[in-house]
Amino acid sequence: MERKNAWKGYDEAKSAKVDALAKDYMDFLDNGKTERECVDTIVNQIEAAGYRELPELMKEGKKLSAGDKVYAVWMNKAVVMFRIGTKPMTEGLNILGAHIDSPRLDIKQNPLYEDSDFALLDTHYYGGIKKYQWVTLPLALHGVVAKKDGSIVEINIGENEDDPVFFISDLLIHLSAEQMEKKASKVIEGEALDLIFGSRPLAGEEKEAVKAGVMKLLAEQYGIEEEDFLSAELEVVPAGKAREAGLDRSMVLGYGQDDRVCAFTSLAAMLEIGQTERTACCILVDKEEIGSVGATGMQSRFFENTVAEVLNLVGEYSELNVRRCLAASDMLSSDVSAAFDPSYASAFEKKNAAFFGRGMVFNKFTGARGKSGSNDANAEYVAHIRAIMEESGVAFQTAELGKIDVGGGTIAYILALYGMNVIDCGVAVLSMHAPWEATSKADIYETKCGYVAFLEKACL
Repeated sequence: MERKNAWKGYDEAKSAKVDALAKDYMDFLDNGKTERECVDTIVNQIEAAGYRELPELMKEGKKLSAGDKVYAVWMNKAVVMFRIGTKPMTEGLNILGAHIDSPRLDIKQNPLYEDSDFALLDTHYYGGIKKYQWVTLPLALHGVVAKKDGSIVEINIGENEDDPVFFISDLLIHLSAEQMEKKASKVIEGEALDLIFGSRPLAGEEKEAVKAGVMKLLAEQYGIEEEDFLSAELEVVPAGKAREAGLDRSMVLGYGQDDRVCAFTSLAAMLEIGQTERTACCILVDKEEIGSVGATGMQSRFFENTVAEVLNLVGEYSELNVRRCLAASDMLSSDVSAAFDPSYASAFEKKNAAFFGRGMVFNKFTGARGKSGSNDANAEYVAHIRAIMEESGVAFQTAELGKIDVGGGTIAYILALYGMNVIDCGVAVLSMHAPWEATSKADIYETKCGYVAFLEKACL
């Protein structure tokens, strides 16, 4: 059941659409390197498309009807949007769900110190990373500092060409004989991922003069004092913009594509659809990379509470109707899959692997060690999705996330707790969780088209 390469079916007009979508996607990556930045970018786009914020409508006592567009944000790190359908919501929603957090380094609460005439920031890595991949790269600092007076200072240093960048040092090869004998997981220790932040001493200071110098700059440029690190959320990410990759410009290379490629295509699908029978929904959440925990992760009640509020505004609310709505829903857990890499072929089972350029990827199940921790979509739902994609002319493939006993999980199992149909699907990513990941433009386009088809037609 080998799938054809989607590029082979594109004419010049279709190729132009593929390139245009990829350009928009690269802009999305550049503008959303943190969860907060993603939410800001998304809200700007959906408000321009006519979406209104749910709390505002609640205050007005406005009733929702078919065609209305509404959204809600939670703690500036998660967002859910709805386009009301013509059918009652109790007959179910068509849901796209992705996550907007990505592996990175977080600045600790008491991070700044001086050692050997360097000012450094202590970090704690977030999500699954190969620590050795994060040294000697140009790095940027993004995030917010919340001050005691209630004001918020936004930080974005390292993205503009005239900005300074930061880096984590590595031991030179000439002195690294002992280091090179270590296991890959130990070559760079987590506590060694300290960001070099400055090296110029402040004139007139005798003690910790370099630390004093960077604090003086932070005070002058951002109004920040050292104590403000206690209430800061600062993320260290690769500096630089997403780029077209390959001489044929067929790929996108950029940071954070797991899972912002699926967040972007889900958003694009929501903005493209017209009136649907079922209410269309897209939820984009935080914390998936560390287990979907916390108030902004998929395990929180944010989604369920928001569905209840929307049901109330369409005149269908009851506790029983909330349960009926969610149980009757169909969902695509929009998450990436591992692309087959010929350089590491032994990690894959080739006939059940995802390949670049062959379209959106469906994973009937994820997990590892006997499907542990996975949602396993039922056969009837898989058949329903197959029929939708084939009827809509969407290029798709099926895969597992590597060999048995290797894979990982997504948010699918959490939504499945409501009893709804859920299957994982998204874009195949090469070098997943690395500082720079790669995707195929064709897969991005086909995934967006598949999400549109799902929102318009799914109703098992």
